[in-house]
Amino acid sequence: MTQTTLKGSCLCGAVKYEASGEPTRFLHCHCSRCRKASGTGHASNLFLQPGTLTWLSGEDQVRAFKLPEAKRFTNSFCATCGGRLPRQGAGTDVVVIPAGSLDDEAPIAPQARIMFGSRANWSCGGDDLPVFEGYPPQ
Repeated sequence: MTQTTLKGSCLCGAVKYEASGEPTRFLHCHCSRCRKASGTGHASNLFLQPGTLTWLSGEDQVRAFKLPEAKRFTNSFCATCGGRLPRQGAGTDVVVIPAGSLDDEAPIAPQARIMFGSRANWSCGGDDLPVFEGYPPQ
């Protein structure tokens, strides 16, 4: 794999970031924590390791909620719009990027669905639902 630099932002654009590193994993996590944090059927996270995270603007708007009983779960987000943002654990060289926050294309494709056993029965996962480029016809 090679070193890459990616840029991203929150929904309102108040927070902008740059992350550099080696893309090692791209996972769709179906655990209940990721579902609740994202409000969707799964969270899609890109991992850079070793990686560095730099806030280009709006760092004062970045908030984080660390679930007290969870060893590794932290939800970083913009205080203005609530858009999810990357995080880098203190003392680690791992940057976790919510893929939807990227302004660039992800450098690797999703590799796996994890915590699939706790997946909501309505969540996506290889089903045969129709696909539309835009809104479906009425």
